[in-house]
Amino acid sequence: MTRHLIAITDGLSKAFAVVAVLLLIAAMLVICQMVFSRYIFRWPTIWQTDFVIYAATAAVFLGAPYVLLTKGHVGVDVIETVVQPRTKRVLRYIGSALGLTFCATMFIASWMYFHEAWDEGWTTSSLWRIPLWIPVLPMLIGFGLLCLQYLAEILKLKDAEP
Repeated sequence: MTRHLIAITDGLSKAFAVVAVLLLIAAMLVICQMVFSRYIFRWPTIWQTDFVIYAATAAVFLGAPYVLLTKGHVGVDVIETVVQPRTKRVLRYIGSALGLTFCATMFIASWMYFHEAWDEGWTTSSLWRIPLWIPVLPMLIGFGLLCLQYLAEILKLKDAEP
């Protein structure tokens, strides 16, 4: 059961990493289109800036679980290099528990924000005026997946115990 949960979580993190990459590619293409339209044809750009901001931000939130999975985040391991393996494992448990606590708190806050934006029909303040729940949704999904990935990391630590 534990290995199955870890495999599903790792798979979801990898799948959303692909989504994050596609969002960054889309943002890059829209920037090129925006520059071309604005400076060659002198056409106004209304939606492009918002799209790029929301796509890049969504990519950060949706790609974060993959970064955790691959240990790609910035970490300070000075203490880990000088302590015994048991102490190192305890430090990793503490770090993962703190990360899970933070992400769970942000997931709840994101859910409240998403729900309020949905219920109240909030829109962005830009000319594009898209419903605000659309750019908030990746934050909610990202923190939810980060919670799952932290849980998977804790389970991996438990499985690795001698």
